Amino acid sequence: MKQLNRIEVKELNDYCHYFRAISFTEKKLLDEAKREFHMISSNFLFYYKVKFSLGEIALQQNEFKNALKYFEQIQNLSISDAYDFDKSSVLHNIGLCYLYINELDKAEEYLFKSASLQERQKDTLLLIGSYIDIANLYYTQYKDIQAIPYFEKAYKLSKKVKSFDLKKTAAKNMAAVEENRKNFQLALVYRKEYETWKDSLNDQNKVWAIADLEKKFAVKQKQKEVDVLAAENKVKVAERNGFIISSALLLVLFGTGVYFYRQKIRNNKIILAQKNELDELNATKDKLFSIVSHDLRSSVNALKTSNGKLMENLESKNFTELDVLLHNNSTIANGAYNLLDNLLNWALLQTQQAYFYQESLHLATIVQHVEYNYKPLMLNANINFKSDVSKTDYVFADMDSLKIIIRNMLDNAIKFSKENGTISIYTRPSSEEFCYLVIEDTGLGMNETTRQELLKETLLLSKKKNDDIIGTGLGMQLCKSLIRKNGGKLEIESEEIVGTKMIIILPKFKNHG
Repeated sequence: MKQLNRIEVKELNDYCHYFRAISFTEKKLLDEAKREFHMISSNFLFYYKVKFSLGEIALQQNEFKNALKYFEQIQNLSISDAYDFDKSSVLHNIGLCYLYINELDKAEEYLFKSASLQERQKDTLLLIGSYIDIANLYYTQYKDIQAIPYFEKAYKLSKKVKSFDLKKTAAKNMAAVEENRKNFQLALVYRKEYETWKDSLNDQNKVWAIADLEKKFAVKQKQKEVDVLAAENKVKVAERNGFIISSALLLVLFGTGVYFYRQKIRNNKIILAQKNELDELNATKDKLFSIVSHDLRSSVNALKTSNGKLMENLESKNFTELDVLLHNNSTIANGAYNLLDNLLNWALLQTQQAYFYQESLHLATIVQHVEYNYKPLMLNANINFKSDVSKTDYVFADMDSLKIIIRNMLDNAIKFSKENGTISIYTRPSSEEFCYLVIEDTGLGMNETTRQELLKETLLLSKKKNDDIIGTGLGMQLCKSLIRKNGGKLEIESEEIVGTKMIIILPKFKNHG
């Protein structure tokens, strides 16, 4: 094509640039392909195909507005012998562009146009993709009732096609739907199906790689045969050097002995380290059981004593004292419930039984869900509350574990705050990689030693000097474990008497523009 390109014929040059661009596209060399496409004149017979290809390249490179410009230029062309393109694909791509630039109404319109056209054409493969994109469009807006039927349609159609990739995606989506419905048994069925198609797809992708390896292995085997013959000739020539070879063999045996001896020492060190770690874990478990049983016994005993006083004041109709006792009972019950809830989540995390699925989460919405349950508690305790969480931040995290983290941090802030104190939850300016959520209180605060202890990577639990305020420490350990599992980290800024800032740093979900 480079040779043909030297001929000064414009139409021939256009064809050369076009075929080179197509070749670069197939090889995923998108920048080179784009450069070749731009060198084609607008008089080229298949210039509409050039625009379509440039649109697809822009879509792959996340240049959604440029992609939209190309697709809109060809969407109104009539399908005929002069323009042989798939209009449903153009409409679908326009819908995706609007989806990614967050113009959801237009995205919905074009995705439905595309799906309608594919239904008439009975194009099952493209229709499955359209149903999945429509479902995701609704799902991102929390319109589960509208999204789920399209996930189900895509899943049913996937049964009729041979594409492992579509089958895998459809099964994964259904698993996520059933998990959100809390139907974990059915979700597990879909998860297993997803893994099956994933393995099948991997096996399919490995076929050519295995064939290539077999070819290389055969070549190596032939080369080995040649090497063996050459070695035999060398051995015949070098028989007189037998003594040297024997000496070298003795050195190899000696080196092997030294190597195995060092390996034995290394293995012993590993076993000793594992034993120490196991002893530490057992000590942690024993200490956990001791602390939890003590706190539960104390809570139940306090509730029993308070109920006795409640009965006495009920008989004497001392309503002022009754109100105090009822609030006290509520506080004790909430504390015991939070302890049991943290214990359950900690146990699930340690035994790796907790379901964990990271996804795009709107941070302000999650915080709003959690703070709703704590506002009455703060009102009863005469604690002022301020919330200023950015509406534009999306994090990549597991929803349930994020709620547990925020809930425990707010619970601790309430415990440490005095009457007429203030609790604030807000976001700091985020970086390209992470979002910063800050939970600040004007409570007791802590010294530098305590702050460093809280940040240590340890499973050991410890009671602090004020057992009436500090619980088992299990909630903080649970929070640190869940933050690490989500790919984030925890920072603490605190000063005694002044207050504490708990800074939760979580990875940002980048696809939200």
